[in-house]
Amino acid sequence: MVLKPTKAGLQRAAQLLRSGAVLAFPTDTVYGLGASADDEVAQKRIYQIKGRPVGLPLILMVAAESQLEGLVHVDSRAEAMMRKWWPGPLTLILYATGGGTLGVRIPKHRVALDLLRHAGPLMTTSANLHGREPAMTAEEAGALSGVMAVVDGGNAPGGTASTVLDLTGPEPHVLREGAIPTVEVLGPPPLKSS
Repeated sequence: MVLKPTKAGLQRAAQLLRSGAVLAFPTDTVYGLGASADDEVAQKRIYQIKGRPVGLPLILMVAAESQLEGLVHVDSRAEAMMRKWWPGPLTLILYATGGGTLGVRIPKHRVALDLLRHAGPLMTTSANLHGREPAMTAEEAGALSGVMAVVDGGNAPGGTASTVLDLTGPEPHVLREGAIPTVEVLGPPPLKSS
C-alpha cells in the first residue's frame, strides 16, 4: 500500500503503526522502516523484514526533543550536539533511563517529521535487507516483504545513512561515519607535539 504524505495519508499511516504495522517512509538520508516505539512485537517484525541480527539496536526517531523526556539522559554534551545538528542526520547514543543505551535522532525531512507528529516516536532503521544498500525510493522500500505500507515522499535526498555519535563514554566517539563527516562532528584531531 502506497500512502501520499497528505494529512489523510499520514493519519492512515499513524493508524497502521498504532495497530502494529511496520511502515517505510523517507528521511533526510535514506528510506527507513518504522514501528511504534510502544510496540515491541512490531519492532521484532523489523528484524524479520531486514534479516537483521537481533543484537543490532534500532534507533528512536522523534519529532521534537521534548519527546525524549523520561527516555534518555541528556547532558550538556548531548544538548550541544542537538542544538548544532538537529534536526539532521546525526544519531546520538545516550544512556536510557531504564538502563542500557538508546540511539536517538530528529530527521530533517518534512514528510518524516509530519509522520512522527501524527504517529508519535518510532523505532527505526534503514529500509533494506541487512548488508544491502538502503532504499532510496518508495518503490524500493515497498518491495521489502512484510512492509505494510510506504509513505511516498519521492526520492530520499541524502543517500548516506546518519552519522552515529556515542556520548556514553568519557570522550565522544563516532561509531559510524555517515552523512556528517567525523571531523565536522568532533572537530579536527589535536595536533601531536613533536
